[in-house]
Amino acid sequence: MPNIQVLDPHVADLIAAGEVVERPASVAKELMENAIDAGASTVTVEISHGGLTFLRVTDDGKGIPAPELKTAFLRHATSKLRTEYDLEAIGTLGFRGEALAAIAAVSRIEVLTRTADGDLGASLSLEGGTPGAVEEAGCPLGTTLVVRDLFFNTPARLKFMKKDAAEGAAVFAVVQRVALSHPEVSVKFIRDGKQELLTPGDGQLKSAAYAVLGRELALGFREIKASGEDMTVTGFVSMPACCRNSRSWQFFFVNGRQVKSPLMMAAMEEAYKNQKMVGKFPGCVLHLQTKLNAVDVNVHPAKTEVKFGGERAVFSAVYHAVLSALEGDSSHPQAVLKDMEIPGVRKQDTVTENQLRIGAALASPAGRGSRFTAGEGPHSQPAAGSSPRGGAKAALPTVVRVHDSSYTPPHPSSPPAMPPSPLEEGKEAADPKAFPLRGRCPSSQTGADEAPPRPPSSREVPPPQAVTEKAPPDLPWRLAGEVLNTYIIVERGETVYFIDKHAAHERMNFDRMKAEGYDPMSQALLEPVLCRLAPQEREALMARRELLEEFGFEVDELGADLAVRQAPFDVDAGDIPGALEELAQKLLRNGSADPAAARDELLHTMACKAAIKGGWHTSPQELERVAGAVMSGQVKYCPHGRPVAIELSKKELEKQFRRA
Repeated sequence: MPNIQVLDPHVADLIAAGEVVERPASVAKELMENAIDAGASTVTVEISHGGLTFLRVTDDGKGIPAPELKTAFLRHATSKLRTEYDLEAIGTLGFRGEALAAIAAVSRIEVLTRTADGDLGASLSLEGGTPGAVEEAGCPLGTTLVVRDLFFNTPARLKFMKKDAAEGAAVFAVVQRVALSHPEVSVKFIRDGKQELLTPGDGQLKSAAYAVLGRELALGFREIKASGEDMTVTGFVSMPACCRNSRSWQFFFVNGRQVKSPLMMAAMEEAYKNQKMVGKFPGCVLHLQTKLNAVDVNVHPAKTEVKFGGERAVFSAVYHAVLSALEGDSSHPQAVLKDMEIPGVRKQDTVTENQLRIGAALASPAGRGSRFTAGEGPHSQPAAGSSPRGGAKAALPTVVRVHDSSYTPPHPSSPPAMPPSPLEEGKEAADPKAFPLRGRCPSSQTGADEAPPRPPSSREVPPPQAVTEKAPPDLPWRLAGEVLNTYIIVERGETVYFIDKHAAHERMNFDRMKAEGYDPMSQALLEPVLCRLAPQEREALMARRELLEEFGFEVDELGADLAVRQAPFDVDAGDIPGALEELAQKLLRNGSADPAAARDELLHTMACKAAIKGGWHTSPQELERVAGAVMSGQVKYCPHGRPVAIELSKKELEKQFRRA
């Protein structure tokens, strides 16, 4: 075993830099936080080639005195802490004195700075952490710091960097979060010479949210203002009808610091319980202000995680603030409720997230007694016999079929790979209790993919089983009707089948597109459809632009938005933003690198958007065709893995009515 020795200072600096500087986005975050701590009212971030070759941050803060310029780049050099007691109440974004030293150790840096009491500023250049001479220079008040050739001396880290567009999107995401954390600061972002963001810096969070998130999302927000004991919650949350397919538009801040807080996220989403569609996530910009000594920010090298002294109070504050905004009740009690009781937990105990959810459930409207009766909820479906498009429900004839020839699953020329089992393809199909079926919000105009309801059950009756085995082809079936404009009822022998028409038709579309190829009929839009996506989602789509064009989409970048100028004929204009967002999320998860996987993800989305929608009126002929595909055993699961039909035997029905 080698002898123990002290690391070379340069190696130690590189290791320390690896903890703080992960990618160009880390550099932008640290430098912007330093600018805000310096009292800047405007901050400009400029990058080229994703920030790897050039990243400049300019501010109009206090500046750095020339005699202290070299000291600022030493490890653990800071103007924000003096004694150990200062750690108990940290009010600045930076405090460790590691950021500038870490950045300088792995890049080439040029800095220009001037204080208010100086006629001339000072300049300094560093390479690999080694400083040059401090020289006089003419410059405006504040600090300009240029970072070039990031990781030039650490090739092991450089080879793990992503493409320039992906790294630039990560920098943009950081700039957006900083702009939302401090609306009093005007933030500008320039990428490759093109301005992509400018916030007014008027101190209004609504103005910053409008600039960062776009008009459509900002107008779907509802303001939050709640206060309690030593705690204030402000910001905006999206209305239940405006929830999205991912959590990419959730922003949490504690005392002006952007954090990742599972506790605050759980509290916020718990307030939406029974108010939003399953599989949708609310957007939010939530600011929590509390005592500085009630939160510990020194628990993560990047300062993105915090610990709260009173988790129960934080959960209660966020939960009731959001719930009050959703209910529109300005007279709701203050955010912090002293008397939130959690079964089996004493007041002085540390509680888990699960226990906090239990306490919130007891305080929720459902626990108090819901103010909506059956069929009167904010998201209740249209009554049977009605149609969102105004069509009257037609009488369904009795249809008996032994074989249905209207749908034949396509057979590709070459045999496909063995599909995964239902448990691997979608665990939601195997355990509907543990994995709630996903749904779509009807008012978001992105289609309907609702979870089928379960029939009434008792202790004597097992739940209906998904149809997984191919039924005998010689047993006739009868189309009995349709309920809720969503579920087809079919009778075969002594068994009743409930078929989700959207899920079944989606599978039929996917099989056809997969085997025959998808050659859509595209249409040019009279007006471009603008979509505001998260930077990473936008980059995932633009990296696969040729695939989008193959599927009939013509998409251009227009500032911070994507402008869709052409779309497939069978996709409604209102469905385009949701379709692109859904596709971007799929590409980010598992399909961005593999062309075949990316194509399948797009096929999934297109099959869903072109399918019959739950809640819409459907002709009897179309219902018969869908039912025939399911009853013949050709369609069993939708492309997402959940079953398209459930069955209920005569014996189970008789048990329900106590006839057995």
